[in-house]
Parts: sequence; C-alpha cells; structure tokens
Amino acid sequence: MMADKKMTLHNENIICFSSIDWDFNWQGHQEIMSRLAENGNRVLFIENTGVRTPNIKDLPRLKSRIKNWFSGVKGIHSESDNIFIYSPILLPFPYLRIVRAINRHIMLSVLEKWIKLMNFNNAVIWTFLPTPLSLEVIDFLSKKIIIYHCVDKFSESHKGLKKISFYENKLLKKADLVFVTSRSLYEYCSQYNSNVAIFHSGVDFEKFRYIASDNQNQMDEIKGLRRPIIGYVGGINSRLDYELIEHTALELKDYSFVFIGPVETDVSRISRLKNVRLLGKKSHADTIRAIRAFNVCIMPYRVNEFTRNIYPAKLNEYHAMGKPVVSTALPEILEFNRQESDLVKIAAGPEQFIGGIMAAAVENSESSICGRIASAKKNDWGGKVEKMSGLIVSALQKKSSLGFDWRGNFLKLYRRAKIKTFKVTAVVLCAYLVVFYTPLFWYIAVPLEINDKPTASDAIVVFAGGVGETGQANQGYEERVNYADQLYKKKLADKIIFSSGYTYVFKEPEVMKALAVSLGIPEANIILEEKAASAYQNVIFTKKILEARGWNKIILVSSPYNMRRVKLLFEKNYGSIRVDYAPAPKSRFFSAQESKQGFLGIYKKISLRQIKAILHEYAAIGYYYLKGYI
Repeated sequence: MMADKKMTLHNENIICFSSIDWDFNWQGHQEIMSRLAENGNRVLFIENTGVRTPNIKDLPRLKSRIKNWFSGVKGIHSESDNIFIYSPILLPFPYLRIVRAINRHIMLSVLEKWIKLMNFNNAVIWTFLPTPLSLEVIDFLSKKIIIYHCVDKFSESHKGLKKISFYENKLLKKADLVFVTSRSLYEYCSQYNSNVAIFHSGVDFEKFRYIASDNQNQMDEIKGLRRPIIGYVGGINSRLDYELIEHTALELKDYSFVFIGPVETDVSRISRLKNVRLLGKKSHADTIRAIRAFNVCIMPYRVNEFTRNIYPAKLNEYHAMGKPVVSTALPEILEFNRQESDLVKIAAGPEQFIGGIMAAAVENSESSICGRIASAKKNDWGGKVEKMSGLIVSALQKKSSLGFDWRGNFLKLYRRAKIKTFKVTAVVLCAYLVVFYTPLFWYIAVPLEINDKPTASDAIVVFAGGVGETGQANQGYEERVNYADQLYKKKLADKIIFSSGYTYVFKEPEVMKALAVSLGIPEANIILEEKAASAYQNVIFTKKILEARGWNKIILVSSPYNMRRVKLLFEKNYGSIRVDYAPAPKSRFFSAQESKQGFLGIYKKISLRQIKAILHEYAAIGYYYLKGYI
C-alpha cells in the first residue's frame, strides 16, 4: 500500500481499544496515540477490556484499574491535552454471551453519554483488540473507518485463547485498514483483508538520544554491579526462555544480568542466581538510563508459534543507545539482519548465545555504534505515525467519495435494533425462568432460617406477622398459633405470649388469643403484648414482660425466614435470656411445595409473594444494622 507522506491526520476523533493499560510498559499503543494527539486529534484510549479470564496474577492490575476508575468520572479521566483514558470495570469470562451482554451495556451506557457530551461522534476506530466485546461495542458506535492494529497472534499466546480466532477473522473482514508488526502477521491478515500494511515497532529516537546524553546518574541498583552488565527491558513473561537465561548466567558468573520490567510469570529459576537482578517496573526515563548503563542488551525469547509473529520493540530502543544486541533466532530478527548487515548477533543455541554475549561485551568500535544508531533512527515513531496517517487520510477520502449510504446504514441500524430486542428478550426470559422455576431463591433464603429443637421453657412467645409476611392481613398468624398450641400441649411451657401491635378490623393479638382458646388453651395462660409495630419492638416489649415475671428461657415461634433477624435482635438486646428458635414446621407461605402451574405447564418453584418476603428479610436486616438494632 502506498500513501503520500505529507497527508497528515488531524482534527479527528479517535477511539482506541487498547490491549494494554495506559500506565503499563510504554509501548506503541501509547506512543502512536500520543503523537496523534499532539497533531491535533482527540483520542479516547480505552484500556484493556480483557482477552482471557483473569487469575490471581492479575490482582495488581485489577487494583490499579479500580483506582483509575475512581480517579475519573464513570471511569474516564483526562490524561493530557487531547487524550482521555477510559478504565472500565467489567465482569470476567469475556467469551460468555450473557457476560458480554452485561459488559457491553456497562461500556455503552458510559460511552454514549460521553460521546454526546464531548461531540465525539463519527470517530476513527483504532483497535488493538479482536475480542467479541470490542467488536460488539464498535458495532454500536458512530464511526468513519475501522483500523485493526494487529501486534500479536492472540490465539497462540495463551491456551485459553484459541476461540479468539473466530472474532479476529470477523474483525479483519470488517476493517478498512489493517496494520501489522511482522511479516508473519502480514501473511496471516492478508488472507482476510487486502488493505494490510507492515509497521514494525518503532522508537522515540529523540527522547532516547536526549536521555543518552544527559548527565543524570545511573540508578542505584545498577551502580555497584560488576561489569560487564547484560541487560533486558520489557515484560518478564512466558515468552522468555528461562532455561537459556539460567544456563547463560551460570556459565558467565563474572557477568551481571539485569532485568527491568513487570514480572508476569514464575521467575524462581533465575531469581535465585547471585549474578541476576530483577529490578521490576521502572519509569520510561529510568529504563532508558538503564539501557545506557548496559554493556550488552539481550532478547532471550523462546522460538515458538507465538514469538515467530513478534518484532521486539526493544530492538530499536537498544540500538538508539548504540548498544550491541544478542538475540535468539526469531524470524523477524533474521529478516532484520538480512536488511541491516547483521547488526544483531543471533544465536541458534545456548553456546552461541553465550559466545555472542562475550563477543559483544568487548565490541565497542565507533562504526558499529553509529550503525546501530542509524538503524534506530530509520525506525523513529515520528516517521511511522506519519505514514500511518497518510494511509488513514487516503482511506477516509476514498470512503467519503463513495457518498453516504443511507439505505445500508438504515438497514444496519434496523438489524442492530432487532438483534438488541431479541437479546434483551432472551435475557429477560432466562432471568424469569431462573428466578421462578429453579430453587435459586430457596438457596438464597437458607442463611435466614434457624430451627432449634424446642425444650422445656418458661413461656412460648409468638411473634405475629401483620402484613409483612404475605402482603395480606391476618394470614400468617394461624400457622404460628397452631404450632404454639402443639408445643403447649407437649407441656414444654405453661404460658403463651402473643406479640403484635397490628390491627385489621380487630387487634391481631386478640384474634390469635381467640384461636388459641378455641384450640383448648386456657385464657388464663395467655398473655398479650399489643404495642409492637416491628420485630424490634416485638423483642423490646416482650423483654419487659419476661423481666417482670423473672423468666429467662423461652421458645420463640415466628416465620421460618424471620428467625435470623429475631435472633440478632435477641442477642443484641437481651443478654442472659435463652431462646429456642422454633419456626412453624409447615408453612404454606414459606415452602417450596407451594407450586403453581405456570409457563408452558411447568410448575413454579417459588411465587412472587415468597420472593418479596425473602428479599424483605434481607433488607430489614440491613436496615436494622444501620439503625444499630443489631
């Protein structure tokens, strides 16, 4: 693909879906977007939304993401002039359909409002991510063109990412432009798109040369190390060959080996070695100063299906400082050497790697240093971004000349609306079936239930429910009175206390007393508490009755899922009183057996009334906690 270098992209809105976070190691993602912003374009940089399910090693990144979210408004903050960062907090499991629907809603609910507020419509979409979520969000955004910047073969990077190929192929067919970082990726992407251009990773040449010439001291961690110093900068991850590094460090015991970058995998094999230093992540400027202190720079990658697609960005960074480089035999480095007169020492095995380091450590000729610096200068990010801009401007002009396809756009919007309606309906139907036709809520209710074996007590205390249990007056009390009658006739207590301040035509305690008398309980053995308007007051007012009579052991009868709240109230407000919690064993209001035929003839597992009662209990416990009752 050819483009006029003088055509520059400016005054455009750019939405970048990044595969790394903004504050991760400074790479092409940040470099390209920063230069585009400096040229007058506005950039919304969306941090990595995930290509795999996170694990324990991702906790620091998740912690940073949460911090970034709170530092902005709904996750968006201004990084600098023309650069805005969006740090979305999303659910894991990026390939589950239901999770994608939720995450898409989370992102679009923020993006659509922000885009409208900032007049960010009709943007250039630049994505480093070929995930299903990024594709779905892109589909809903107003855009001019789509650029897919392919920097890795994701399907080869992790065993759980094989399924990403399907979505990457869809993105490749949809993209107006595709940028790749290696010949291997060019061959792969060209199968699906004819507008593919290679842009190897570059270097901020001026910054590197400026820091190379400054007078600031070396980092303290490097100052006292024995020379020669063999250095590596970048992610310390599974791409590196730790067996090779270990063997090399053991053979070259008088050499110091320094690794700078975030540790993303198990490094115990090399961290135990006395001449190896893992210095962790450093600032961009400190990383450059560290390279300045190295005698030899290394790229000890494994050679496999994943690394055959990569062109290490650090190669040009090393060369910008004039440093000799020793690398394993990556295909892109072999090609680089063919074009650059064997600037890199390439090792096919451990002994060649060791020999290359030893030779490079004493190689300091002016011509070699100048050759490396000249090579890096040709790969300056400024020239690369300018060429990218030219291709984008050409693509925009070409698309503009085709005119506005109102019919196609209208049909596309209609199809999206139809799909969205179908998906929402499917989600609602699934949620309805899960709630009403599975025992989900009964599992949720289990922590609320307490069921002791009743033992001999001073009194049986019955808390009536008013309308709190069923939503209808004068229903739940019958089960409780009947159960209290059974306990009374087993001679577990001589007295019964009915507590309720609710009135519906008649006072509820009076109605309960009448039922108890009709069941054969002597009126003289019944005590009424008629003021309580809540479970809290049931406990407080009953306490006065018990204290007045010197009773310290009771059987408490209430609804099955009221017991947890009542127990918390007794523990907070009584102290020495002993309570056996005895809910009615057969409850038509709190039983999974109360099934009714419903949708498609299937029997419901729970009713709306029962769901309301269970949720009411959890809400009441939370309210009581805030009030200090429990």
